[in-house]
Amino acid sequence: MNEPELIDVLPAHRFDEPALARYLRERLPHMGDDLMVRQFQGGQSNPTYLLQSAGRRYVLRKKPPGKVLPSAHMVEREYKVIRALSEHGNVPVPSVHLLCEDESIIGTAFYVMDHVEGRIFSHPALDELPAAEGPLIHLAAIDTLAALHQVDVEAVGLGDFGKAQGYFARQVKRWSGQYQASRSGDMPAMENLMQWLPEHLPQRDECAIAHGDYRLGNLIFAPGEAKVAAILDWELSTIGHPLADLAYFCLPYHLPAGVDGLRGLVGIDLQAQGIPSEQAVLKRYCERSGRDGIDNWHVFVAFSLFRLAAILQGVYARALQGNASNADALQVGQRAGLLAEAGWRIAQRGGSGVAA
Repeated sequence: MNEPELIDVLPAHRFDEPALARYLRERLPHMGDDLMVRQFQGGQSNPTYLLQSAGRRYVLRKKPPGKVLPSAHMVEREYKVIRALSEHGNVPVPSVHLLCEDESIIGTAFYVMDHVEGRIFSHPALDELPAAEGPLIHLAAIDTLAALHQVDVEAVGLGDFGKAQGYFARQVKRWSGQYQASRSGDMPAMENLMQWLPEHLPQRDECAIAHGDYRLGNLIFAPGEAKVAAILDWELSTIGHPLADLAYFCLPYHLPAGVDGLRGLVGIDLQAQGIPSEQAVLKRYCERSGRDGIDNWHVFVAFSLFRLAAILQGVYARALQGNASNADALQVGQRAGLLAEAGWRIAQRGGSGVAA
């Protein structure tokens, strides 16, 4: 449980701070003459900064410098979905102030939102909490995810945010392409999944706002209660299948504990730790979203592992080029193979081999 670590702005991610200050003073009524900029450590993708001025705190997210893969790092999409949700409905997100698409100000597009105070839990084992609080935190996260998936896409003005039809086929194609564009060696499990997934995709389309990176580490909890105060990091959000988010949230149930960066729960005594089982999480989600049950859960889990492996391979490729936004990106990228292998194991086992 911690505030994200703040560091001095990394050399590769510096920008013209006086130009930003001038730009913001003309557009934000509470900006003072002073502006202090620090960088959040821990994100793998769009560099994120804490801005402090006149006793107020804001957060700025921008595209990374240098050459990036097509369709990646779309801060404009992040801004659009956060703004839509903050103006309508009961899904907790920060208030956004502005989007700047003029790259002449700080070198890339960026947006500015409020800084939300609260607690962030980086690992689902919740070692820092008493066991009695663990289920409350996990189930609050699931209740919030179900609430997101209940949002009427058209009513909040996000009807054009993505195509409702063929989400999984498009995602498999997209992440296969991203993996191929950033591959740095042979990964047989990844090749196997790229062949297996198109043959086992869910037949029934469902339409919801899919966050794309929904995990405990991207949630801020209110300081004194098991309540989500804000969902962060909307970079991968789109209109898609809600069970993709649910499977991604459940990935720790299929990954080993004790491997740096994987945030796995396999090998931990869940009951003693106060962590609900995967089955309990799925049951709660079904209750909150009006579902009778979930078919072919293993396909959703295998897909989520494949997708995360492709993302981490991209992080690794950017680290090799020298423009990844996190100091430990090289180590993170090297975990892509572990994820792909876990996904292929689950795919081969079928429905009987999943931790649900």
